Amino acid sequence: MTPTTADERLRRWRLVLGGGDADGTGHRLTGTDAAMDGALTALYGRPAAGDRAAGRDRSGGLGASAPSVARWLGDIRAYFPAPVVQVMQRDAIDRLGLAALLLEPEMLAAVEPDVHLVGTLLSLDKALPETTRETARAVVRAVVDDLEKRLAARTRATLTGALDRSTRVSRPRHRDIDWDRTLRANLKNYLPEYGTVVPERLVGHGRASRAVKKEVVLCIDQSGSMAASVVYASVFGAVLASLRSLATRLVVFDTAVADLTEQLDDPVDVLFGIRLGGGTDINRALAYCQSRITRPAETVLVLISDLYEGGIRDEMLKRVAAMKASGVEFVALLALSDEGAPAYDREHAAALAALGVPAFACTPDLFPDIMAAALEKRPLPIPAP
Repeated sequence: MTPTTADERLRRWRLVLGGGDADGTGHRLTGTDAAMDGALTALYGRPAAGDRAAGRDRSGGLGASAPSVARWLGDIRAYFPAPVVQVMQRDAIDRLGLAALLLEPEMLAAVEPDVHLVGTLLSLDKALPETTRETARAVVRAVVDDLEKRLAARTRATLTGALDRSTRVSRPRHRDIDWDRTLRANLKNYLPEYGTVVPERLVGHGRASRAVKKEVVLCIDQSGSMAASVVYASVFGAVLASLRSLATRLVVFDTAVADLTEQLDDPVDVLFGIRLGGGTDINRALAYCQSRITRPAETVLVLISDLYEGGIRDEMLKRVAAMKASGVEFVALLALSDEGAPAYDREHAAALAALGVPAFACTPDLFPDIMAAALEKRPLPIPAP
């Protein structure tokens, strides 16, 4: 690597500190660096509420003009890589209240699609005019397609393997013998004088069946704080529904419950059937899911929620205990996203853990392994805190 020169260090610190008499660098930016600094100042030069209260005001801001915001969006896409652009867009929406500008189709077409933008659009769904709705749907479609490309193949492979293992038999017919596994299981019986392995135990699979082997219920909290989890869970729901040997149900809830199973063939339809925000009644949602379970010993229920319960807490815990006792594999995910540790109700998480249901956050990449373990009734691969 080329050593960083003193001038380059000053340049980087100047970009970080934002200029002004207090930055101490004395470095003057020109050309592209000056343009980058202007884009950063427009967003981060405007003080947050705490800075204004403390009197730390700086120039900057994007103003209320849609054309100026559109130019700014074009600038940051020219100067920064896509992951940085997504962070800056999110900060602009949070810091400067630009969500309303997303109601304009020209503005929406200029943004970099990502999971958090989808969450914002879903929260604005009722306010989206017809002229913007198709553009919003195209943005959501782009994000969903990207997630499916990244997650679908591994999810199908992992869960298909888990379902196949669940039908493994110890006395297979000759044509159903898995010779590779059989040889590995019997290597200790190798006879060197004959140059062969004597198989004491045959390993194979039951004959392929079109029948449903397992049932999965995804029960998703659609409160505003769960936006990213809702997006990922909808994509995974569509992937699970594509597996013939799984019967997948998708239920979303706030204080009401909605069954979106019929829309699972298209996760975009699922997402636009969700209404982010509102209260939370986990007990009511679990009651609905419980009423739809017909084969508890063959069912995995995944509750995706931060566990801030607005319903009847004791009833919720009794319901979880009853489902566990009937044979349901119960998984509680505090978040299904790439974010860090989520905010959640620790008391309810501890109560679930006491019932044998550990509550933890899960990244999308780990979700297939979590589901495979649940389908096989193995200990869950809980990520380290």
